[in-house]
Amino acid sequence: MSAVAAQRSTGVAPGAAAPPSQSPIGTVPPVPLEHEDLVLRRGPRSGRYVIVAIHSTALGPALGGVRLWHYPATIDGVRDALRLARGMTLKAAAAGLALGGGKGVICGPERAPTGRERRDLLLDFGDVVESLEGRYVTAEDVGISPPDLVEIRERTAHVTGLPAEQGGSGDPSPFTAIGVEAAMRASSRAHFGSPELAGRRVVIAGMGHVGEKLARRLVHGGAEVAVSDIDPRKREVALELGAEWIPPAEEIVAECDILAPCALGGAIDAANLPLLRCEVICGCANNQLDDDGLASELAERGILYAPDFVVNSGGLIHVYREIRGYGEERARELVLGIEDNLDAIFEAAAERSVTPLEAARVVASERLASAGGEQSAVAWQTGWPWLKSGPFESGFGRTTMPASSRWRLRRPVSTAGFRTRCSCWSIRPSTRRGAARLRTSFRWARTGTAGRAWTWSTRIAAGASPTTGPASWWAIRS
Repeated sequence: MSAVAAQRSTGVAPGAAAPPSQSPIGTVPPVPLEHEDLVLRRGPRSGRYVIVAIHSTALGPALGGVRLWHYPATIDGVRDALRLARGMTLKAAAAGLALGGGKGVICGPERAPTGRERRDLLLDFGDVVESLEGRYVTAEDVGISPPDLVEIRERTAHVTGLPAEQGGSGDPSPFTAIGVEAAMRASSRAHFGSPELAGRRVVIAGMGHVGEKLARRLVHGGAEVAVSDIDPRKREVALELGAEWIPPAEEIVAECDILAPCALGGAIDAANLPLLRCEVICGCANNQLDDDGLASELAERGILYAPDFVVNSGGLIHVYREIRGYGEERARELVLGIEDNLDAIFEAAAERSVTPLEAARVVASERLASAGGEQSAVAWQTGWPWLKSGPFESGFGRTTMPASSRWRLRRPVSTAGFRTRCSCWSIRPSTRRGAARLRTSFRWARTGTAGRAWTWSTRIAAGASPTTGPASWWAIRS
């Protein structure tokens, strides 16, 4: 089981960061940098970094939850935000919603923040959301509870998923579970020839908000359910439901008809893929594949992979009703439509001889393109030839930019004492230390439709980047 896949609900208080003994998250892999906006700010109250990544607003405001988690390094939090924001663009586009993709991250302490410390983190994040003037709308995600959203709401109106008593749509997890069950019916129809789940053996890896509700629905529908979680107290839920308990180390490779990864990402990796004993993978976790290339290997083994951003879109559909103003029944109708949506994706994959993941990305990218989204916001999904132009290195990993673009370096106001060097399009200052103050805020953004720009809020000592240690400066399009 990979380090990222090992993350599960920890049993600590809602919204709490896992203690070190229960937080096995490792370094987050590099992420292609094709986003519209990235804001990194050291909160003036908490002194900790809060992050918002906006991948695309081609279809509408970027909506995505905020995650409160402890990362080994701030760069891992930045990469996580970038990775998840990209997934939200796909999710909204594939679901046919007039929304873009974004994500928030609060880099919490090792121990669960409570009281004033927790409130300071939430208010700092709310300030960053407000600074984006409605281009990003936040919601609940890992480590965040509805009461936390109420506190964030004190600093910004751009919050959705608030408790019902606060005028919001309430907990989205029941709708996410409904959508996953609908996706399982479509997957069962495509792979087994029948949508019936009764009698099917389903392993649920992760018994958080969605996983537990999904387990209850499947047990009620007659499925043979086995569950797992790193929180041993979840075993009581398994006993209550009459579900089999599986040790966390064995959950991914357990024999079953349907494997449902329902925790954090990276559950399927190159190490455990050859050991899989399932027929279908269909769960609510984001980014279930450690590498998207694994989708082809799954297909070669005869394992049907239901694209996670289609399967888990029920929660997004539910909170979207706060923006569109439709009722609970309409939300349920749209969530149940995930089954038809996935049916169409499986059919398209079979007709085009591609994986369901690629077919789902084509659906999303075509909708983005029809809305006038930039090529760069779509190309990475469809394998367009822009990737042949050459590498670009940044503190967030390795990506590639079009050779036809013009590039220039934009520097901070004060550059005294810096010397620069260039490798491809990677530009870094020396690591010689100066006496200037530490930068507290970083922002990278596209400017208009053809450029990118970034700014710092205060000066910083040479080489003292808040994300990577030694400063990473980027070449950007003019």
